[in-house]
Amino acid sequence: MPPILERDEVSPSAAEPAAEPAGSRLRFPARSLVLVAGLPGAGKSTLLARLYGMRGDESRPVRSGRVHVIDSRQARNRWARRLRPLPPRARIPLIYTTHLLWIVRALATGDPVVAHTRGTWTLLLHGLARLARRHGASLHLVLLDVPPEVARAGQVARGRVLTTAAFARHRRRWNRLMARARAGATSPADTVTVLDRAAADALAGIDFDPPVRPPAIGSRPGVARRGGSGHPGPGAVRRRDGRS
Repeated sequence: MPPILERDEVSPSAAEPAAEPAGSRLRFPARSLVLVAGLPGAGKSTLLARLYGMRGDESRPVRSGRVHVIDSRQARNRWARRLRPLPPRARIPLIYTTHLLWIVRALATGDPVVAHTRGTWTLLLHGLARLARRHGASLHLVLLDVPPEVARAGQVARGRVLTTAAFARHRRRWNRLMARARAGATSPADTVTVLDRAAADALAGIDFDPPVRPPAIGSRPGVARRGGSGHPGPGAVRRRDGRS
């Protein structure tokens, strides 16, 4: 079973208190798909907006240097005017299809991709893992682990509230994902990083190694282990919280 890496085992910078944003960064291989996941309302879009200077009114993916940043709000904004007459549930297929197509196109460039996902759709995670590896990239999950009441408050604040039944389904799936992460299981991802609210608020950035010659299409990428690169090896689960 792969180890769960505590804050001070991840990298020298991760040992800094969560209250000091400059001391908290995540680092991944050059060719990576990083999925920021959490319950609806957990703060995924808020985190991406803060890290990449987004306003929330973008209608297409954002480039930050080499990094493609893809938030589901971008697809929602892209289709907002045309889909306004439709009920919210009828808008979902087109919005999420657009979101996934943008991830596919970004991966094809060979550059790093940071994308928003709920993380509660297991088949989607496995599909994205296969897609990433087909393009010579590794898959990494960043899980925002917040209490359900905090996520519910986030839904209210953004003006899109799930029904009680729908939120309960997401909670059950999320609890299973978190249980696997706590047990050290990372599949289908290469690594999993768990952040509580304090650690998410303290996160100062997501970094990537310099680009290297891409592997052959269809091959499984090598992911550097801890050391000079500053990121853990495949199968690692690392946890960060505000109590360290």
